[in-house]
Amino acid sequence: MRIGRRTAGGGIGTIVLIVAALYFGIDPSILLQGGPGAPGGSFDAGESRPLSEEENRLADFVSVVLADTEDSWHAIFESGGGRYEEPRLVLFSGAVQSACGFAQSAMGPFYCPGDRKVYIDLSFYDELRRRFGAPGDFAQAYVIAHEVGHHVQNLLGISSRVQQARQSVGRAEGNALSVRLELQADCLAGVWAAHADRARDILERGDVEEALAAASAIGDDRLQRESTGRVSPDSFTHGTSEQRMRWFRRGMAGRSVADCDSFAVDTL
Repeated sequence: MRIGRRTAGGGIGTIVLIVAALYFGIDPSILLQGGPGAPGGSFDAGESRPLSEEENRLADFVSVVLADTEDSWHAIFESGGGRYEEPRLVLFSGAVQSACGFAQSAMGPFYCPGDRKVYIDLSFYDELRRRFGAPGDFAQAYVIAHEVGHHVQNLLGISSRVQQARQSVGRAEGNALSVRLELQADCLAGVWAAHADRARDILERGDVEEALAAASAIGDDRLQRESTGRVSPDSFTHGTSEQRMRWFRRGMAGRSVADCDSFAVDTL
């Protein structure tokens, strides 16, 4: 994966690096006092530790990938007559407080529409490699691009419409809407990959396969089969491995937001 080394910038795109939290017996809310994510901010809550060499490398990589998504989505929005507003990035360890509530690393990376922030626990990448068998830098980039895809959905008003719709339907129907939202985010990750490669030649041999391996590894059917030995489609919230791979490919092939309308198709 070839992308220039720079950090996400421009106010909203700056990094907040939260180290400590539950690993060190610190209330994560302390780390967020005084305005989480102040430009250039790095919080020290009295007890912390320096980042390891690997964590520093990952933090730098995440920042660079986020910056590349900003380049692509600025261009894509501008081509459609719109303006892209950059998300903020929060790197945390163990647990974190967001506008969407208290989250632990077991949840994995997530995007919170309430504060427009992408939350990533760096330890997830080790789990992605060891537990899910999906190593590689582009597997990691796919995870970031998927969460940024949720930010794009938020900017376009899709997230709020889905949330409203889920409040008026039953659990199974609500889960089905969530699956469509997640698959669209996978597709938008593919749009970024195609656009970035076309503009900046970022892809190397094997990169797409790394992203597809990550998408497959975190499909609902595979996760359920590994954890319980059975699969319950009505409880899916993100889509099957096959669906996640297919929608990422769809974004790469179509290269536009319009090609990612997972709510307009009968069969996912």
